[in-house]
Amino acid sequence: MKVSMVVWNEFLNDARVLKEAETLQAEGWQVVVHALHTPGVTRDRESLSSGINVVRVARSPLWKLRKRKCLKAERNASKRSEKAKQQPQKVAVSPPETFVRQLLKLVARLWTHAGLAIQLVRSRPAAIHAHDVNVLPTAWLAAKLARVPLIYDAHEISTDREGYKAFRGMVGWLEKRIMPKVAGTITTTDARAKFFARAYGIPRPLVLQNRPRLLKVEGSNRIREELGLSEPWPIVLYQGGLQPGRGLPKLVEVAKQVPEAYFVFIGGGRQTAELHQLAADLGLTDRVHFISTVPLAELPSYTASADIGVQPIENTCLNHFTTDSNKLFEYVIAGLPVVASQLPEISKVVRHHDLGLLVPPGDTEALADAIRTLVQDAGMRKHYQANAEKAAQSLNWETQEASLLELYHRVLGNEAIQERAAK
Repeated sequence: MKVSMVVWNEFLNDARVLKEAETLQAEGWQVVVHALHTPGVTRDRESLSSGINVVRVARSPLWKLRKRKCLKAERNASKRSEKAKQQPQKVAVSPPETFVRQLLKLVARLWTHAGLAIQLVRSRPAAIHAHDVNVLPTAWLAAKLARVPLIYDAHEISTDREGYKAFRGMVGWLEKRIMPKVAGTITTTDARAKFFARAYGIPRPLVLQNRPRLLKVEGSNRIREELGLSEPWPIVLYQGGLQPGRGLPKLVEVAKQVPEAYFVFIGGGRQTAELHQLAADLGLTDRVHFISTVPLAELPSYTASADIGVQPIENTCLNHFTTDSNKLFEYVIAGLPVVASQLPEISKVVRHHDLGLLVPPGDTEALADAIRTLVQDAGMRKHYQANAEKAAQSLNWETQEASLLELYHRVLGNEAIQERAAK
């Protein structure tokens, strides 16, 4: 029996979708992930070692050109930060988009959505699983045409989210009309489940936190060796998207106040150039380092080679206020003590398991004090590390798999499952 998942990305580093697909595949479903194709970056079709098939829709030439420019800008920013210790260069500011350019982008997106819808219907699935609001209308249309149930996995609260302000009205309109009609809903935290239930008058969605699989990764010197770090100072790690609202410029500034520590950022995003430039302007390129996005399979070894994990997200929107974030759980699995923003869902996890220090979101001085405390106190780091190792036994993906399978059995029904399996 086939399940078709659909995402609005290239499906290269989407850990949550991959884990859900692997869980269903291991249970006996045939999972196909429909994603986006960028020539030269992805293959249009591939089969993963787990048996999951990936089918990608080609992007428009206009999108490909824009993506190439963005990647080139990120690479240039990385090179500038390494060479700008004496004479840092200014970061170029992109001109505002013209109406014609925006129109062309819209046409290109509609073309891609049409391609995804056609693929979904042609795959003849038993159910369609839409990941986030970007693909919700497309998945809903395909589910109607294929006459199969739709499952909606709301990774974010997109009506109040960084970068979505201009679309919040449209997003709310779509979710209000489609969510009550879907066969099952999933989200990432209790707070978000409460929001969706109240906002759209639906049963509370199933909560599947963004936990990684339970892996035992031995401590290593991977970051230290890859970056050539010569001093025995602790490594303070941030991993994830380099995006606005996550407190990352403040984290770079904090490095100035915590001298005997290395600060390492793993990931990429819209703030990449800004953060590189800020580190150069502050004369911190010897202690603030950047590693581009790494493959999911290799990320745990990077995480485990750090000493402190930081999650300095700011309270800029309801989406941030209700998050607990995948990086928090990745730090736990790797056995890192954490310094994290004192937001409800994050605080609940950190306090319950005594994993580290909480700071008011956006408070640079408090963030600096907390990181400095852990950098200077090896005994405290060992205490939190031991607690993280204990917490990892429950804060992992495997403890949630049964809930996902129960949802699918409820949506499809045992009789339908047996009937389709027989075919």
